[in-house]
Amino acid sequence: MKIICIGRNYLPHIQELGHQIPTLPVFFLKPDTSIIVRNRPFFLPEFSQQVEYEVELLVKINKLGKYIQERYAHTYYDEIGLGIDFTARDLQKKCIENGNPWEIAKSFDGSAVISKFVDKQNFKDLNNVNFSLRKNGELVQVGNSSDMIFSIDQIICYVSQFITLKIGDIIFTGTPKGVGKVAINDRLEGFIENEKMLNFRIK
Repeated sequence: MKIICIGRNYLPHIQELGHQIPTLPVFFLKPDTSIIVRNRPFFLPEFSQQVEYEVELLVKINKLGKYIQERYAHTYYDEIGLGIDFTARDLQKKCIENGNPWEIAKSFDGSAVISKFVDKQNFKDLNNVNFSLRKNGELVQVGNSSDMIFSIDQIICYVSQFITLKIGDIIFTGTPKGVGKVAINDRLEGFIENEKMLNFRIK
């Protein structure tokens, strides 16, 4: 099982971090040790002073695929979910400044919070799905899949040129603006439309 994460897929988020707009999807991997499920708490790591939340729509791959054409990409997933891509922003900034890979800031233990998955047939249009995140009851992130620079199907098509997709692989599709720092005792609640998908504490 792989976790494939798409970076810089929402223009306002790119602008808030001062990054360049990509012409092709930017992706990186997280290991299975990064996974947190069933609303278990996230423990702040000792190596970062600025861990930030990034709420994202998730896609779970349902069959083996390589060089998937965009027009067939929709047949490679039946479910979507919600996730948090925790990022050690202070470490990431140093990596970018030095021209180094991001893994130290993105792939640490517990950095991928994953919700339950729901049938994509529950949604009229996967290119128009609302999702959001609340921190301690305050709305901090709001996104809609229509605002993605690269759609779910485009992502699957592109990534599968380089990496064979397998059953159970999960794709994080990018985060909208509003990312921010977490602290001990914060509570994060994530929603797809009006359904609460995540509800957990920071410890």
